[in-house]
Amino acid sequence: MRTFVLMTKLAPQDGSLIDVSAKLKDRAKSSRAWIQHIQDECPGIKFKAHYALLGYWDFMDIYEAPDERTAAKVSLLTRSYVSAQVESWLAIPYEQIVEMTEEIEDSKKAHES
Repeated sequence: MRTFVLMTKLAPQDGSLIDVSAKLKDRAKSSRAWIQHIQDECPGIKFKAHYALLGYWDFMDIYEAPDERTAAKVSLLTRSYVSAQVESWLAIPYEQIVEMTEEIEDSKKAHES
């Protein structure tokens, strides 16, 4: 399984602080329905975390998916579910990046010899 981050920015008409606070209960219900819809359509998905953010992005979901195609489906389903800007990012564990840099350095040294 690969780890992905789904970033969501609500449409301006959905993002008003007054509207959001007035609709929190509806949003919680809607959020549960959205997660259920994703799990029905993409049974291999495992949600790890859901955060509300203070910044450009409104929400961040961290999840595992078997491949990029499934992650793209999560993004497409999310776009159809709510009026929002959505981006999906592949998250690579830091340890793997360290290993890759070591491999690159080793390869560079081997070519220099």
